[in-house]
Amino acid sequence: MEPNETGLYTSSFGMSFAITSIVSAIIVIVKESNEETVLAWMKAATCHHWITHGLSDLILFVFLGWVLSKLDNGNCVRISANLLIGSIAGAVVISSLLIMGFYILRPSRNPYRCELFFCV
Repeated sequence: MEPNETGLYTSSFGMSFAITSIVSAIIVIVKESNEETVLAWMKAATCHHWITHGLSDLILFVFLGWVLSKLDNGNCVRISANLLIGSIAGAVVISSLLIMGFYILRPSRNPYRCELFFCV
């Protein structure tokens, strides 16, 4: 049976995706917690905070993928396909839980009392 190893760019950009996913969730939490500073700066930078957020994610993804592909002559992130898939899936689940937990636990700013999906 052949080893289930991925290629250099598949591994490096796959790990970059996993890292960027978690960083993106942290950016959401930071900007929503700091509307007067971080969110205002992000709005001013590109006219809308989601554009700034998306550009930041894209730059981080490309930069990390490139750096990881160059470390140790490309031998740094040689991992199996199963481990790469697990890392990506785990990062997406963690990112989703972070954002969901933030919005569930954050005190609501609207006048209605909301519990999960139902407002009364």
